[in-house]
Amino acid sequence: MTTSNTAGPDPSGRPGHDATPPEREKLPREIWFLVVASFVVAMGYGLVAPVLPTYARSFGVGVTGATVVVSAFALFRLLFAPVGGGLVGRLGPRIVYVSGLVIVALSTGASAFADSYWQLLTFRGLGGIGSTMFTISAASLVITLAPVRSRGRASALFGSGFLLGNVFGPVLGAGLSGLGLRAPFVIYGVALLIAAAIVAVFVRPSRAEREAAKKRAVAEPAQPPMRVAEAWQNAAYRASLVSGFVHGWANLGVRMSIVPLFIVTTAAAGDWSPGVALAAYAIGTLVMLRWTGRAVDVRGRKPLLVGGLVASAVTSLALGLSGHVAIVIALSVLGGMAAACIQPSQQAILADVVGRDRSGGQVVARSQMAMDTGTILGPILSGLIVDNAGYSWAFALAGVMLCVGLVPWRTAPETLPRR
Repeated sequence: MTTSNTAGPDPSGRPGHDATPPEREKLPREIWFLVVASFVVAMGYGLVAPVLPTYARSFGVGVTGATVVVSAFALFRLLFAPVGGGLVGRLGPRIVYVSGLVIVALSTGASAFADSYWQLLTFRGLGGIGSTMFTISAASLVITLAPVRSRGRASALFGSGFLLGNVFGPVLGAGLSGLGLRAPFVIYGVALLIAAAIVAVFVRPSRAEREAAKKRAVAEPAQPPMRVAEAWQNAAYRASLVSGFVHGWANLGVRMSIVPLFIVTTAAAGDWSPGVALAAYAIGTLVMLRWTGRAVDVRGRKPLLVGGLVASAVTSLALGLSGHVAIVIALSVLGGMAAACIQPSQQAILADVVGRDRSGGQVVARSQMAMDTGTILGPILSGLIVDNAGYSWAFALAGVMLCVGLVPWRTAPETLPRR
C-alpha cells in the first residue's frame, strides 16, 4: 500500500489512519551518515556546554553575563536564520551543512584563545551563524531523505546521534578536566571538522540516485518551494512554532545555562556535577527515543508532543523545589525523557507540512527561529530572575511557559498522513 505525503489531516485532531502499524521502511544510507556526524558534533558540544558558564564567569561577570554568552550563540542563529534558509534553497543542503560546520569549528577554536569576556561573546555569536546553517540544512536533509511514514523514526535516530554525543561528551570532559577550561573548545573545533568531512564525503547522492532524479525531473516538473505564508495557513505549523519556542526556552535555554549553575550553588555539588546533570538529561532522552521515534509514526505526532510538554512542565517546576544533587540528577533524567517526546514530534510535523517533494528552507528556518528565540530569552530572563529572586522562580517560569505551549494544540490537527 502506498501513502501520499499530501494526504490531509483528520479534522478531528486524531490520526487519520487505521490501527495497523506501518511497514518498516529502510532508511537511506545518508541518514545514517548524518547520525554519525551528529554524534561527533554533539560529543564536542557536550564537552563545551558544562564549562561554558563557568568559563564565562572566569572573566569576572555574574550569572546574567554568563547566560548572555549562551544566548549570544542562539541570537546570531536567530538573526541569520532567514539567510540560512535562502542558502539551502540556492546552494542545496549538503553544501550549506558542511560550510556551517566549518564556520562553527573556526569560531569555537577561537573561543579557546579569548582574552576577554567580549572576545568570547563575539566568537560565540559568530559561531551561531554557522550553527544555523548546518541546523537548517540538516533538517532539510532529513525531510528530503526520510520515507513519509518513517519520519518520526528518522528524526529520533538523528536525535539519538546528538544525544549519544551529549552523553559521552561530558564523560570525556570529566576525564580531561585537568586540561583546564579552554581545552574543550579546541577539541570541539576538531570534532566539527571531522563531522564536516564525514558529510562532505559520504552524504551525497550516488550515480544511480542522480540519474533517477533527472528522470523524475523530466517526468514531473519540480514544485516551487513552499512559502512561509503557505505553511502559516496550517494550524499545526502555527502551533509547532509556539511549542518550539517554549521547548527552546525551558529544555534548551534554561536547561543548558541555569541548571549547571544551580546544581553547583544551591545543591552544593562539586565541579563534576554540571556535566553529570546534562549527561543524565541526555541519557533520559536517549532511552525514551527508542520508543517515541516509533510511536510518533504509529500513534501520531500530536499525542506525543502534548504529553512531552506536560511532563517537561512538571519536571521544571519540581527542579525549583529540589535542593539535593541526587534529586536534581533524577529530575534531569525525567526531563530528558519528556523532551524525547517533543523532539521527534516537532520534526515530523514540520516534515508533514513541507512534504518530501518540495523545498522548504524558509519554512524550516522560521521554525528554527521560533525555537532559538526561546533559547535566547529563556536564559537571559531566567538569569535576571535568579540574580533578583532565586532559582525557584526561574524554574517556575519555565514550567508556566511549557504550559502556554499546550494552548494552540487544543485545536491544531494531527498531521500524520492517512494510510
